[in-house]
Amino acid sequence: MDQNEKFQAEVANNIKGLMADGDVQALSRIWMREITRHKYAYNFSWMGRPIIQFPQDMIAMQEIIWRVKPDLIIETGIAHGGSIIYYASLLELNGQEGYVLGIDVDIRAHNRAEIEKHPMSKRIHMIQGSSVADETVAQVAEHAQGKKRVLVVLDSNHTHEHVLGELNAYAKFVTKDSYAVVFDTLIEDMPDDLINDRPWGRGNNPKTAVMEFLKTTDRFVIDKEMESKILITVAPDGFLQCVKD
Repeated sequence: MDQNEKFQAEVANNIKGLMADGDVQALSRIWMREITRHKYAYNFSWMGRPIIQFPQDMIAMQEIIWRVKPDLIIETGIAHGGSIIYYASLLELNGQEGYVLGIDVDIRAHNRAEIEKHPMSKRIHMIQGSSVADETVAQVAEHAQGKKRVLVVLDSNHTHEHVLGELNAYAKFVTKDSYAVVFDTLIEDMPDDLINDRPWGRGNNPKTAVMEFLKTTDRFVIDKEMESKILITVAPDGFLQCVKD
């Protein structure tokens, strides 16, 4: 076993230990619950644009993108554009062909302008429309046609119905060994006072959609190792790895 193999074995043992440590997992959930009251995820930007994600989840996405080397990344939910710019920059750093397709029901003019003038815009396409509308899915299918490695990220409307609709619409584009990543599954574990007046909440959120979706397919499994290695994540049970064509 060479030095790299020894290091990777050490990391694997570290992750195994974290998976078995109920106390540290509970502490992580408490930390996330309390930090959410301060809108922690709003504090960060990527290359000048608000990203509105936990840094730990973005490190996980970097590992996935390096491993998968997708030629298409589909993300529902654009907001300020930080995440699609992040993914585009990783494709650029990887030195590969590929681009990010961002979808949002309302791409606000000021956000579109900032994204379109960004240096990473050369690797970004955007579609305005409901992510579950037939015409939107048809446009996405045109982009996905012929692509060898496709990664899907779902981060728009967080209701059970909407996310399940997205999974049913977009999971078919995910290629073997790639992922469908469903963000904000942690809503199921958050107290009601953190949901406020949102149309989603306990029993009606991305995690409940993931659990229902997984009952209907054997193409995806939850990557619990990824979740355990980062501990701080808005996507518990949301890293879905595609294991079949």
